[in-house]
Amino acid sequence: MVGYILKRLLQVIPVFLGATLLIYFLVFAMPGDPIAALFGDKQPSPQLHAALTAQYHLDQPFIVQYWYYLVGIFQGNMGTTFSGQSVNEVLARTLPVTGRLAVMAIAIEFILAIIIGTLSALRKGKVFDNSMLVVSLIFISLPVFVLAFLAQYFLAVKLQWFSPTVGAENDWGDLWLPALTLGFSLYAVSMRLMRGSVIDTLNQDWVRTAYSKGLPRRRVIPVHVLRNSLIPVITNSATNFGVLLVGATVTEGIFNVPGVGNTLFHATLQHEGPTIVSFVTVFVIIYVLVNLVVDLLYGLLDPRIRYV
Repeated sequence: MVGYILKRLLQVIPVFLGATLLIYFLVFAMPGDPIAALFGDKQPSPQLHAALTAQYHLDQPFIVQYWYYLVGIFQGNMGTTFSGQSVNEVLARTLPVTGRLAVMAIAIEFILAIIIGTLSALRKGKVFDNSMLVVSLIFISLPVFVLAFLAQYFLAVKLQWFSPTVGAENDWGDLWLPALTLGFSLYAVSMRLMRGSVIDTLNQDWVRTAYSKGLPRRRVIPVHVLRNSLIPVITNSATNFGVLLVGATVTEGIFNVPGVGNTLFHATLQHEGPTIVSFVTVFVIIYVLVNLVVDLLYGLLDPRIRYV
């Protein structure tokens, strides 16, 4: 297993270089003048424009800009935003917020998927199963921004169970409403995966053997069936975690969450290459590590899996 882990960690290097090079090229190829976009409707003086262009190496060829970025990364410096802030500081301020939001949303999705998916599978074709399939179809069909506005209006404005926006106060308690929104928007796919996996596992010969040996249902279902049915749901949740880290822009905007999504949106508008690429770099590393942990969990859930 140690060799497998080392091999997977070494794979981070080409993934890191490929992802950063591609994202940096896409930012470099974006039309428009980032210095002019920084000043909005006003235009900077030619001297100031030239100074800022030289300061951020925007007058250099693409490969030179990318080299400066790599040198800064290996020195622990992810660059500076066009507004003068350190990207390290921006990342340290926004990533924990989005991280908490992603963890809460994935936990809600995972718990709901396991409970409802298992119960639906055990009651296949009955009223509960059919009802949950219809509900999951509704959640799959609703865009996340529609679900967010509905949750904000009914749960926050009408019932006043939550604060309608997050703002500067963004501890765990303040993130419940956007986390519930994201969790329910993701839960439907995981629930269907869990239901199908449990149904497939229940039809395996070794499950029938366990029953024939006299094992009670209360042991067969949680110990044998659930354990071997979790792999598709864990895989989907790991993918969703990476998506939430970088793709919760709409939800963060609706609930005014000062996280990564809002920061990346504004950085894209201002063509801030160092900010965009640095954020993506961190996400690539986190995503690879999360998938490594998920691969290792496979072996714990199914002893038949071997690492080579």
